[in-house]
Amino acid sequence: MNNLLTGLHQFHNRFGREREFYSKLAAGQHPSALFIGCSDSRVDPSIITQTGLGELFVMRNAGNIVPCYGASNGGEPATIEYAVSALGVKDIIVCGHSGCGAIQAMLHPETMAKLPSVKSWLNHAEATRQIILENYPKLTGEDQLAAAVREHVLVQIENLQTHPAVAVQLQRGELTLHAWIYRMQTGEVLAYSSDDGKFTALTSLPPEEAGKRKVSNPRQAKKK
Repeated sequence: MNNLLTGLHQFHNRFGREREFYSKLAAGQHPSALFIGCSDSRVDPSIITQTGLGELFVMRNAGNIVPCYGASNGGEPATIEYAVSALGVKDIIVCGHSGCGAIQAMLHPETMAKLPSVKSWLNHAEATRQIILENYPKLTGEDQLAAAVREHVLVQIENLQTHPAVAVQLQRGELTLHAWIYRMQTGEVLAYSSDDGKFTALTSLPPEEAGKRKVSNPRQAKKK
């Protein structure tokens, strides 16, 4: 706690030096993207994307899960609706990450015997578990987890389409969906493209090519 309190004092001093900037933020927010990520303490959207205050609208939960519309009474539907309909974000990013504990637990539900709330929440990821069991029966260990992280992100992209606000803006061509995976071991961010059905490291591509890696038609996307 002491380090948090020290940080608060440091921020207060910075606030005083940059009062004009924070006054503008207090007047309203205009983020360009909704970033849906995992609650994992090692995965910080602002650090990964090097964005500042006010640039991202962020939704985080265990396993970067997007429940289908009507399937959850939590805050996810409201957050998505507000980002799209009220704030007018033009991009939604669903970002999974390597070594995700939630996905690992989803693959092995027997490990959640003493975590009933976690087990209940991860029921929203059952589609991913079934895909792995049925389509990747020979994978085990880290290979199985890596495949599950990839498939899970794509399932969440599909779930997003069931939300009315998202469906409307997709139909109008005013919203773009992105499926990312953050590799903690290397700092790379992989992005999926419907054009080739693959995840590719964004930093390995020229900026003009990296910007084209998006999920243009999620329901018909190849899942490799």
